[in-house]
Amino acid sequence: MTRGQFLATLAIAPFARGTSPGIDAQRLRRRLEELSVHGRPDGGTFADGVSRVAFSDADIAGRALVMRWMREARLDPRIDAAGNIFGRRAGTDSKLEPVLFGSHIDSVPNGGNFDGDLGVLAALEAIETLNATAATTKRPLEVVVWSNEEGVAFNNGIYGSRAVAGLLDPGELDQVWNGVVKRDAIRKIGGAPDRIETARRAPGSFHAYLELHIEQGGTLERAGTPIGVVEGIVAIDRYDVDIRGFANHAGTTPMPERKDALLAAAELTVAVNEIVRGEPGRQVGTVGHLEVSPNAPNVIAGNAKLTVELRDLSGEKIAKLGDAIGQRARKIATATQTSLEMRRASHHDSAIADPALQSAIEQAAARLNFKTQRLPSGAGHDAQSMAHLGRMAMIFVPSVAGISHSPKELTHWEDCANGAVVLLETVRALAQTA
Repeated sequence: MTRGQFLATLAIAPFARGTSPGIDAQRLRRRLEELSVHGRPDGGTFADGVSRVAFSDADIAGRALVMRWMREARLDPRIDAAGNIFGRRAGTDSKLEPVLFGSHIDSVPNGGNFDGDLGVLAALEAIETLNATAATTKRPLEVVVWSNEEGVAFNNGIYGSRAVAGLLDPGELDQVWNGVVKRDAIRKIGGAPDRIETARRAPGSFHAYLELHIEQGGTLERAGTPIGVVEGIVAIDRYDVDIRGFANHAGTTPMPERKDALLAAAELTVAVNEIVRGEPGRQVGTVGHLEVSPNAPNVIAGNAKLTVELRDLSGEKIAKLGDAIGQRARKIATATQTSLEMRRASHHDSAIADPALQSAIEQAAARLNFKTQRLPSGAGHDAQSMAHLGRMAMIFVPSVAGISHSPKELTHWEDCANGAVVLLETVRALAQTA
């Protein structure tokens, strides 16, 4: 897609068939565009994407903007000890547990404007719609903006929701990233790391958790289906690999005497691809980060660091693949005369969406004349943390060409509005149950 085509696509009229009269699709679009300013490249436009990495100044500015909108929607936002933002709308029966829904606004570097943002702003749109019609719900409604979902900062994702679910790793708050201790980063966004345990919620503390999100894949667009109903979220294992060779002159060191860390890294990257492809199924494996030292054209690489990430609905399968990759890594180290350390840096369990909530989404979509399709999520989401505490489900809307984590990430405005109204109708139905 050319830049001109991208901009032309953004001009699509943002009104959707089946959209409730209360859903203000123009306001949803306007807020998505306004939020995109925070983290946008200097002199850039909406089409240039966003870099709003968690704990950055852009993230802090975006959070402040969303909290302003929450106040306008009479939600009175509060920040918990982990840095998550919550806003609560009262129900007629305060003894009932709330329907919790939302997403995140942090992004990857050079990311898009829909990943996470749509789920947060559609949740706000649902509250605005109920307020505009003075509608009441039996259960309270609670909107959440999770902190550091992407995990670019400190190399460990879904941080905020893991804190709420009691799933933080030992010593996690003492990790250092770019010279910053995680405790200090949490304070920067208004959290209280010394009281992190107060962010935890008890199992059953919400009636249901819902999250609207772009698919980040091409299944829905290829099928021409406007609404996806997520069956489950994949397990994710991420490994850090440290390879140590010996830096030496590129012109005077004979090939047999070399201890080339980059060569070992390259062979391991190929091995990951071969091992993951060699197993039947939908699993994926990625080497997405590589650092080489001294990184000079006339010096043999003395050190290399890389990440290996494995994903599948089966945690057992990716553990097996990790073991196989570790065995191959040891052989590569011997063959290249290097030393290699591979350790699992993070693990996120898979999560199966609640069948009754899947049906509730499908019923809401049917009332609005939207076709639905069930599918797994290949990306991780905060919903998988919430599955440790209670029932969860997710609504997907199509991603153009399946592109995400890129400035070219795009969901048509009509599909944004479709997802928002299905979220509203599902939340409204769930909030009326005893």
